[in-house]
Amino acid sequence: MRLLVLLAVLGGALPVVVDADILVATRSVRGQTILGPGDVAVVAGEAVGTLVAPEEAIGQEARVNLYAGRPIRIGDVGPPAIIERNQIVTLRYQSRGLSIAADARALNRAGVGDALRVMNLASRNTVTGFVAPDGSVVVGASLKP
Repeated sequence: MRLLVLLAVLGGALPVVVDADILVATRSVRGQTILGPGDVAVVAGEAVGTLVAPEEAIGQEARVNLYAGRPIRIGDVGPPAIIERNQIVTLRYQSRGLSIAADARALNRAGVGDALRVMNLASRNTVTGFVAPDGSVVVGASLKP
């Protein structure tokens, strides 16, 4: 029987919960707030899908409201947004020697490297691209900046 349980755990059939250090919010933090050292703490608890080190959260932006004492999940924080919803951005397409640029409207907030839906202002078509460090949105063959 022990052998069957061991094989099930090793094979991934049974989830394994491990007690380890996890990251929690020390105070309630509103979404769109940049986290600082005083906003997070390490405590003992379950480590499934949560951040475990302060360095993973400090300097990142809260994507959702964080509540004091609750674990900070991986998707709860991300790079700070450099593009706001409804902001006019440059939409770029680059392939070999061809480069096309157009104005577009951002349909969501996004940080560097995030996928972002934008609406081309000239054609009114909606496309998805990736946010470049300069704040433009790259689409097409060279998708990720």
